[in-house]
Amino acid sequence: MPTIAIVGAGPQLGLAIARTFGTHGYGVALIARNRAKLENLAGELTAEGITAAAFPADVLDRDALTQALRDAAAHFGGIDVLEYSPVGGFDSTVLTAPSATEPSHVQHEMELQLYGAIAASQAVLPAMREAGAGTLLFTTGAGSIDPVPQVANVNAAAAALRNWAINLHKELDGTGVQATHVGIDVSIGMSVVPGFPTAKPEEISPIYWDLHTTRRDQAELIFSR
Repeated sequence: MPTIAIVGAGPQLGLAIARTFGTHGYGVALIARNRAKLENLAGELTAEGITAAAFPADVLDRDALTQALRDAAAHFGGIDVLEYSPVGGFDSTVLTAPSATEPSHVQHEMELQLYGAIAASQAVLPAMREAGAGTLLFTTGAGSIDPVPQVANVNAAAAALRNWAINLHKELDGTGVQATHVGIDVSIGMSVVPGFPTAKPEEISPIYWDLHTTRRDQAELIFSR
């Protein structure tokens, strides 16, 4: 069966994307650090009739991430779609304003966002090129496009990932493989900032299916209210 690998899978957007693709007959490979949480998500999807399996790996460990994707490809017979949206940012690093940012403040986010995305892509792209088909979807917050001073270091790394994803889209033009950046300009589930727009995960996840199936020429999509 066709398969989507979700790197950074969690109970919000990752689970919604899994359901969206799973209900269209896709197998779902879930990749994130926490084995117990991943297995719970896989069990939840399986109970809904979706074929899913957990492949624990920390995206900061390049070898482990690569091996998880190889294991997923072996388990399902290939990976047709990669969605990359690792959880991090506000929960895992000191947040800095532009003038207070040191290189070390950006490094962790670069490792998490850009370098992890590159490693994940290298693990699946050769087979996609050989097949002449595939989709690579890279998710960031809208700060990658319109940065916010309070989180300058996180935004800088997200902007780097956005730049790289759009550039990869250009490189892959005509190969049958698509790369797209998805910017999420809402809070998912509930707002952490009063007045900031929100959206439910299941309102957002259909755009990933659309990008994979009917909007394959699109280098970037911004979800906003």
